[in-house]
Amino acid sequence: MRTDPIPRVLTLAFLLVLLVSPPLRAAEPAPAASAVPGRSALIADDLTPVPVPQPSALAVRYHETGNWIWGLSELWSLLVPAVLLFSGASARIRNVAHKLGRRFIFTVGIYILLFSAIVFLLDFPLHFYRGYLRQHAYGLSNQSFHKWFSNSVTQAGIGAVVSALFVWIPYLLIQRSPRRWWLYTTILTIPFLFVVVLVKPIWVDPLFNDFGPMKDKALEREILALADRAGISGSRIYEVNKSVDTKTVNAYVTGLLGSKRIVLWDTLLARLDNREVLVVMGHEMGHFVLGHVPRSILLSSLITLVSLFWVDRAGRWLIARAKGRFGFDQLSDVASIPLLLLLLQVASLALVPVANAYSRQQEHEADRFALEITRANRDAALAFVKLQEENLGVPRPGFIYRFWRGSHPSIGERIDFCNTYRPWAQGRPLRYSRWIRPESAVPR
Repeated sequence: MRTDPIPRVLTLAFLLVLLVSPPLRAAEPAPAASAVPGRSALIADDLTPVPVPQPSALAVRYHETGNWIWGLSELWSLLVPAVLLFSGASARIRNVAHKLGRRFIFTVGIYILLFSAIVFLLDFPLHFYRGYLRQHAYGLSNQSFHKWFSNSVTQAGIGAVVSALFVWIPYLLIQRSPRRWWLYTTILTIPFLFVVVLVKPIWVDPLFNDFGPMKDKALEREILALADRAGISGSRIYEVNKSVDTKTVNAYVTGLLGSKRIVLWDTLLARLDNREVLVVMGHEMGHFVLGHVPRSILLSSLITLVSLFWVDRAGRWLIARAKGRFGFDQLSDVASIPLLLLLLQVASLALVPVANAYSRQQEHEADRFALEITRANRDAALAFVKLQEENLGVPRPGFIYRFWRGSHPSIGERIDFCNTYRPWAQGRPLRYSRWIRPESAVPR
């Protein structure tokens, strides 16, 4: 998962980012279960601290160049809509869409499809380098060009079609309620987000990879036993064939209600031993038990509210001063799409650090939950070591990465926490004991 899965708004940008980004909680493997075969008591943890490993020279280079690529991508996300806006190209696209569609809804839909195709072509060189060439150059990808290109086109197509179906709604609200459209649109994003998170694991994710039951049934039984202790009944655990795409390792929690599930990449199962896999599972179960998915949706809605308020105020100010160059004089004109995208990107640069800080806190609490349910500190720390090595990570990234890109605590911080957090050994209460059933209480 890209580590910055922050939904934006119910505009073209919001829909594209939400539907084509990696799963909502694509988490770095986190501390959890130290289970032994069968249902016997968890073994005593080795108290020997795990040292934070030094990153390889290749990992340092990957990290440093990644920051430059991130900066270039952010700049490009500002430049593309700015050029389409100030050149008058967006207004010309609107004119074509109006000739073809005539009616308001059709005009908006056709504009979105045309605009999305143009942006896809403009973004393609950077996307190709970042997502394909660079990953192969650093030995992180197994993906063929055909599969990469097919996935890219599918992602763009989903974003364009869904946007074409729904973006007319905020534009209608701008027409009908020009002073409060940003509030009403935010209110509508809440159920929309819930629906997207509900259906994405069922309808969207399987378009890109094969999901199926775990092949290791003994390990699956241990995971389900751990889920019972966490009070998660009817847990769904999926193994996804990511080895056709990548050599990196990952696991994540996604979905809501009947679609909620924990997904394990087959690369993670191949590189971590069973106890370390259970470490990851304890962390993901923590996200379920602590309600992190719905809370993240509510935070996204708050970010949407602030972002759209900014778009409304700044957009009207800019239109009043540059409407001749823009080719439109109302925010309700669909030609304002690049203006909205430009302003949303500015809002993102300002607000993503807040969302990242909240996400890091959630990840830390999921780590704590995992340690409390398993007391498997050493296995947890060793899982992080492997994560760093397999994903070419650095244990203690600098300020820029942490502030704008770091949705998780650093690997170094997480290993340190695994080495030191043992309240049960010090006679102190556990923070999440009320959610954790003792092993003896789990039915056999």
